[in-house]
Amino acid sequence: MIRNPSQPGYLIRRSRRRAKYRITLIALLIAFSILFISVKLFNLRVGSGIDENSFIQLWEAEAFDEVYSLSSIELSQNPLDFFLLTIHGFSSYQMAIAQISNFYMLQFMDNCIYSLRKALLLNEGYSDGRVFYVLGKAYYYKGSGYGDLAIKYLEKALNTGFDASDIYEYLGLAYASVRDFQSSVEAFTLALDPFGTDSSSDALFLAIADSFIALGEEEEAKAYLIRCMDTSRDSNMVFTARLNLGDLYLRNGDVDAAEEQFIKVIEESTGNADAHFRLGEVHNARGELVRSRAEWRRAIQIDPSHGMARAPLNL
Repeated sequence: MIRNPSQPGYLIRRSRRRAKYRITLIALLIAFSILFISVKLFNLRVGSGIDENSFIQLWEAEAFDEVYSLSSIELSQNPLDFFLLTIHGFSSYQMAIAQISNFYMLQFMDNCIYSLRKALLLNEGYSDGRVFYVLGKAYYYKGSGYGDLAIKYLEKALNTGFDASDIYEYLGLAYASVRDFQSSVEAFTLALDPFGTDSSSDALFLAIADSFIALGEEEEAKAYLIRCMDTSRDSNMVFTARLNLGDLYLRNGDVDAAEEQFIKVIEESTGNADAHFRLGEVHNARGELVRSRAEWRRAIQIDPSHGMARAPLNL
């Protein structure tokens, strides 16, 4: 039976349904309003409960992830707070260098740079070198395309009188990334421990040698490679120095000296594809084509993706 909308019973039921819809709508609005207010109050309670001393205590305890999270919440309430921006930038840097994935590392570095640059815009007369120092290192990790900015902020940090054990090392790497090898050598030299007690000196010897090679000053490069080989306790670093030294000998026609370096790496490092490839180059320089091809094949057996060994074999 079809109901007539003009009948009184139908109108009453329709009115009741509308009333229920209105009540339901009002209840939902009230629920959402309560939830919104609760979230706001929670954020305000969090914001009011964390002061600068609390952040500093967490920082000194190396709770960088907590500093990062809490400063993010605080900045949602106070986006122009200089202290919050700097502590957030510093913690972003610490989070970045702790990442295994390069993708996430760069995300945190971007966050670091954004926060610290924003802080500097708020305080143009800022003269504490710590912000410039961290900003310079962050730009270095962004890649060679940001080398000029890394240099800019690391130099600014030094100009404020700020000093850190690794600042000249990063400065040298940044100069090398923009191919200013003379400045990179100067910075690396300043980074060296004059007493020879710093274990990072081994890596610096290699970096200085690379810059000297780029400058064409091969005798100086050889001296630093030999220093690395003589002082380093890191076998991989010694192997790298030997391979680079052998390359210099081979480039200058001293085939026997080059062969000696490559054979030492093979004897001390099982499965070093680079050493076998280079030994193949030694045999090739002597016209020993069968022996050279055997070494290149050995390099490919160790590392099937070794492009330099595959190229002369047309693989």
